[in-house]
Amino acid sequence: MAQKHEEEEKVRLDKWLWAARFYKTRALAKAAIESGKVHCRGERCKPGKEPRVGDELQIRIGFDERTVVVQALSIVRRGAPEAQTLYRETEASIAKRENATALRKAGALGMSTDGKPSKKQRRDLFKFRGSGNDD
Repeated sequence: MAQKHEEEEKVRLDKWLWAARFYKTRALAKAAIESGKVHCRGERCKPGKEPRVGDELQIRIGFDERTVVVQALSIVRRGAPEAQTLYRETEASIAKRENATALRKAGALGMSTDGKPSKKQRRDLFKFRGSGNDD
Protein backbone atom coordinates (compact mmCIF):
# COMPACT_ATOMS: atom_id res chain seq x y z
CA MET A 1 0.00 0.00 0.00
CA ALA A 2 2.94 2.33 0.65
CA GLN A 3 4.11 1.71 -2.90
CA LYS A 4 0.72 2.76 -4.29
CA HIS A 5 0.93 5.99 -2.26
CA GLU A 6 4.33 6.79 -3.80
CA GLU A 7 2.99 6.15 -7.31
CA GLU A 8 0.06 8.42 -6.58
CA GLU A 9 2.48 11.28 -5.87
CA LYS A 10 4.09 10.91 -9.30
CA VAL A 11 1.99 12.80 -11.82
CA ARG A 12 2.90 13.91 -15.31
CA LEU A 13 2.49 17.65 -15.94
CA ASP A 14 0.17 17.14 -18.91
CA LYS A 15 -2.08 14.87 -16.82
CA TRP A 16 -2.13 17.40 -13.97
CA LEU A 17 -3.06 20.28 -16.31
CA TRP A 18 -5.85 18.15 -17.75
CA ALA A 19 -7.07 17.11 -14.26
CA ALA A 20 -6.98 20.75 -13.11
CA ARG A 21 -9.17 21.62 -16.13
CA PHE A 22 -6.80 24.05 -17.83
CA TYR A 23 -7.14 22.03 -21.06
CA LYS A 24 -9.98 19.84 -22.35
CA THR A 25 -7.75 16.94 -23.39
CA ARG A 26 -4.34 15.60 -22.49
CA ALA A 27 -3.31 16.02 -26.11
CA LEU A 28 -4.04 19.77 -25.93
CA ALA A 29 -2.13 20.01 -22.65
CA LYS A 30 0.83 18.18 -24.17
CA ALA A 31 0.78 20.42 -27.26
CA ALA A 32 0.70 23.55 -25.09
CA ILE A 33 3.65 22.35 -23.02
CA GLU A 34 5.68 21.43 -26.10
CA SER A 35 4.97 24.79 -27.76
CA GLY A 36 6.30 26.68 -24.71
CA LYS A 37 3.01 27.95 -23.28
CA VAL A 38 3.63 26.32 -19.91
CA HIS A 39 6.64 27.17 -17.75
CA CYS A 40 7.56 25.58 -14.44
CA ARG A 41 9.68 27.69 -12.09
CA GLY A 42 10.38 30.11 -14.95
CA GLU A 43 11.72 27.47 -17.36
CA ARG A 44 10.21 25.56 -20.28
CA CYS A 45 9.36 22.01 -19.40
CA LYS A 46 8.38 18.70 -20.92
CA PRO A 47 5.00 16.92 -20.68
CA GLY A 48 6.55 14.17 -18.54
CA LYS A 49 7.80 16.57 -15.87
CA GLU A 50 6.51 15.74 -12.42
CA PRO A 51 5.08 18.82 -10.71
CA ARG A 52 5.40 19.02 -6.94
CA VAL A 53 3.24 20.76 -4.38
CA GLY A 54 4.45 24.36 -4.16
CA ASP A 55 5.69 24.60 -7.76
CA GLU A 56 4.82 27.81 -9.58
CA LEU A 57 3.51 27.38 -13.13
CA GLN A 58 3.00 30.08 -15.77
CA ILE A 59 0.24 28.97 -18.14
CA ARG A 60 -0.74 30.91 -21.26
CA ILE A 61 -4.19 30.12 -22.66
CA GLY A 62 -5.37 32.35 -25.49
CA PHE A 63 -4.96 35.97 -24.42
CA ASP A 64 -4.70 35.11 -20.73
CA GLU A 65 -1.57 34.25 -18.81
CA ARG A 66 -2.00 32.72 -15.37
CA THR A 67 0.53 32.15 -12.64
CA VAL A 68 -0.61 29.33 -10.38
CA VAL A 69 0.90 27.51 -7.42
CA VAL A 70 0.33 23.75 -7.25
CA GLN A 71 -1.65 22.91 -4.09
CA ALA A 72 -2.37 19.20 -4.67
CA LEU A 73 -1.68 16.49 -7.22
CA SER A 74 -4.27 14.44 -9.07
CA ILE A 75 -4.46 12.30 -12.19
CA VAL A 76 -8.26 12.07 -12.07
CA ARG A 77 -10.35 14.71 -13.83
CA ARG A 78 -13.27 15.67 -11.62
CA GLY A 79 -15.74 18.55 -11.46
CA ALA A 80 -14.61 22.16 -11.64
CA PRO A 81 -15.00 22.90 -7.89
CA GLU A 82 -12.72 19.95 -7.05
CA ALA A 83 -10.27 20.84 -9.83
CA GLN A 84 -9.89 24.37 -8.43
CA THR A 85 -8.58 22.91 -5.17
CA LEU A 86 -5.54 21.57 -7.05
CA TYR A 87 -4.06 25.05 -7.54
CA ARG A 88 -4.10 28.62 -6.28
CA GLU A 89 -3.73 31.55 -8.64
CA THR A 90 -1.45 34.32 -7.37
CA GLU A 91 -2.88 37.76 -6.57
CA ALA A 92 -0.61 39.46 -9.11
CA SER A 93 -1.80 37.07 -11.81
CA ILE A 94 -5.47 37.75 -11.05
CA ALA A 95 -4.93 41.52 -11.13
CA LYS A 96 -2.94 41.34 -14.37
CA ARG A 97 -5.56 39.13 -16.05
CA GLU A 98 -8.46 41.39 -14.99
CA ASN A 99 -6.59 44.47 -16.22
CA ALA A 100 -5.90 42.84 -19.59
CA THR A 101 -9.55 41.79 -19.90
CA ALA A 102 -10.71 45.34 -19.15
CA LEU A 103 -8.33 46.76 -21.77
CA ARG A 104 -9.55 44.27 -24.38
CA LYS A 105 -13.16 45.15 -23.65
CA ALA A 106 -12.45 48.88 -23.80
CA GLY A 107 -10.71 48.47 -27.15
CA ALA A 108 -13.57 46.44 -28.54
CA LEU A 109 -16.12 49.10 -27.58
CA GLY A 110 -14.38 51.79 -29.64
CA MET A 111 -14.82 50.05 -32.97
CA SER A 112 -17.65 48.00 -34.32
CA THR A 113 -17.71 46.61 -37.81
CA ASP A 114 -20.36 44.95 -39.91
CA GLY A 115 -17.78 43.18 -42.04
CA LYS A 116 -15.87 44.58 -44.98
CA PRO A 117 -15.60 48.41 -45.08
CA SER A 118 -17.55 50.29 -47.72
CA LYS A 119 -15.82 52.29 -50.42
CA LYS A 120 -16.29 55.53 -48.45
CA GLN A 121 -14.98 53.97 -45.24
CA ARG A 122 -11.96 52.61 -47.11
CA ARG A 123 -11.19 56.08 -48.53
CA ASP A 124 -11.47 57.54 -45.02
CA LEU A 125 -9.08 54.90 -43.71
CA PHE A 126 -6.55 55.66 -46.45
CA LYS A 127 -6.88 59.38 -45.74
CA PHE A 128 -6.42 58.82 -42.02
CA ARG A 129 -3.32 56.67 -42.54
CA GLY A 130 -1.88 59.14 -45.02
CA SER A 131 -1.50 56.52 -47.73
CA GLY A 132 -4.35 57.71 -49.93
CA ASN A 133 -3.94 58.97 -53.46
CA ASP A 134 -3.73 62.75 -53.33
CA ASP A 135 -4.87 63.62 -56.86
